[in-house]
Amino acid sequence: MKIAIIGSGRVGSALGTRWAANGHQVIFGSRDPKSAKVQALVQSIGDNAHAGPIEMAAQMADVIVLATPWGDATLEAIQAAGDLSAKILVDATNPIQAGFQGLELSGTTSAAEQVAEWATGARVVKAFNATGAGNMLDPNYDGQAVTLFICGDADEAKRIVGELGSELGFDVIDIGMLFMARTLEPLALLWVRLAYVQGMGPDIAFKLLKR
Repeated sequence: MKIAIIGSGRVGSALGTRWAANGHQVIFGSRDPKSAKVQALVQSIGDNAHAGPIEMAAQMADVIVLATPWGDATLEAIQAAGDLSAKILVDATNPIQAGFQGLELSGTTSAAEQVAEWATGARVVKAFNATGAGNMLDPNYDGQAVTLFICGDADEAKRIVGELGSELGFDVIDIGMLFMARTLEPLALLWVRLAYVQGMGPDIAFKLLKR
């Protein structure tokens, strides 16, 4: 599968590293694909990783992952990607305020719903937002798989994204329609505050237990 990742920070790098190791073709979409940072990332991953302009990466890909900072960077990435009609667009962003004090969007909408408005016609799936990059590299906790919650309005898109999560080792749980991102984004804020404000560190994860 061809996967475009827009964003080369910790989340984008972790996902790209794992999927490339599993044999997928990973294309990092960047405003400056020849930058030292992006080129170093591609070289560290190996032959299955490439970089290019955002529009080229998005149009070539079967699945596009938004791993950008929330706000203008996300909007600009979507605008640069071109026509996203029918594309599977994974929203891994979080609208967390500076200082981790709250969310810029909450209650009656979500970043995922805003992404769906910006990316007209795309099949948006919220995923990979409520855990840390370290857990994307290794979601195994003493034999227990970290839970990956996903949501979206297109069942086939969710199936494909769920399979991509499962192959990384996550226990994937589909929680319903895209508006349920209104619950996942506060969950991401909780993870961040536990890890970095409460001092628990990033080696923590959420697990849904079933009796």
